[in-house]
Amino acid sequence: MSDATAEQLFLGRQPILDRNQQLFAYELLFRSGGHNFAEVTDGVQATATVIANAFTELGVEAALGQHRGFINVDEQFLFSDMLELLPRHAVVLEILETVPPTPAVIERCRALKAAGFTLALDDVVQLEPEFTELLALVEIVKVDIQPLSRVQLMQLSMKLKPMGKQLLAEKVDSREQMEQCLKLGFSLFQGYYFAKPSIIAGKKLDHSQLSMMKLMGLLLGDADTSELESALKPEPGLTINLLRMTNSVGAGCTEHITSVGHAITVLGRRQLQRWLQLLVFASGNQTSTSNPLLQMAATRGRLMELLAGELCPNDSGLADRAFMAGIMSLMPILVSQSISDIVAHLSLAEDVRAALCEGSGPLGALLRITESSENGDLAQLAAALAESPGLGPKAINRAQTQALQWANEIGQERPA
Repeated sequence: MSDATAEQLFLGRQPILDRNQQLFAYELLFRSGGHNFAEVTDGVQATATVIANAFTELGVEAALGQHRGFINVDEQFLFSDMLELLPRHAVVLEILETVPPTPAVIERCRALKAAGFTLALDDVVQLEPEFTELLALVEIVKVDIQPLSRVQLMQLSMKLKPMGKQLLAEKVDSREQMEQCLKLGFSLFQGYYFAKPSIIAGKKLDHSQLSMMKLMGLLLGDADTSELESALKPEPGLTINLLRMTNSVGAGCTEHITSVGHAITVLGRRQLQRWLQLLVFASGNQTSTSNPLLQMAATRGRLMELLAGELCPNDSGLADRAFMAGIMSLMPILVSQSISDIVAHLSLAEDVRAALCEGSGPLGALLRITESSENGDLAQLAAALAESPGLGPKAINRAQTQALQWANEIGQERPA
């Protein structure tokens, strides 16, 4: 496969959550660009190449941190030697429903399991006798709940539970579905209900969030440090969160921060603005900085910032505005308000407002690139790339991996 063809590959991801709605893993969506950019004649080699690159050159293992990556494995790739390049402790091999449970497949899965790989079976909707041996080898069973009625789902879970498998409900689209699966004993969850993500109950901005928005406005207006400190004084909880964030690995500090003034001095206005934007999300639901919404907001903002830097390396202002557009694009999900209502009272730059409200301009194209890289929509990605001729697949893969790693570090306290 040529280098040009190898570059036409993209990395997407979808979060997998546990029963407490905390991030457990990501399903890594390795996409071939053959249908959109170049003809890929060997799908197995293309998939193998992108996986090898992701875990070596791009460092996705580091980006995932303590979380695993679920990898889709079809029948051809199951027998590829490249599969064994994957770090066993960092991945779950997700055997697709299209893989027939032949004796050769069973033997290969048995060997992979003996080699230390964790196996999952994808898109289970019923227990067919021919899958009995394969089912015995996997540790995780992914149940596609969409085609199943409530009774069928209950019957299937009752058959699976005695087998001692970890049950993962996929394609969860509503809170009702999630609650039903919780009652049936599912321990892992995946679907648009989480990935959009809408696990945060919709509500109006609370007082703390409004205070943070006010602080962002002061920063954008280049207010004095004393003004920023005065605005924070009535919000001790936010001050504590700000200091915690500033002391995190993600802030890149080399010393513990002891005061707001110290934080502003050490971080600088630009970085402080980023933390304030992220804290809007953190204060909207829980103080834990590991919640999936904050992870996605941080990743989206950072990815857009990096892509803007690729387009215009000498324009730090564009990178700043790209970060803001990425963060703000998830606000409607958090507060159940339209983006136009949210930005109406904010002094946003015109290109940020246009990207958020109309999807127009360079920032609008970057936002579509970011969204399509999250959900694996290659048609949308191709269209957005056409509006950003300075960006290529390799730059997107590199930027997304860096963004994942940056977001993964948020909230990790440095040792005392």
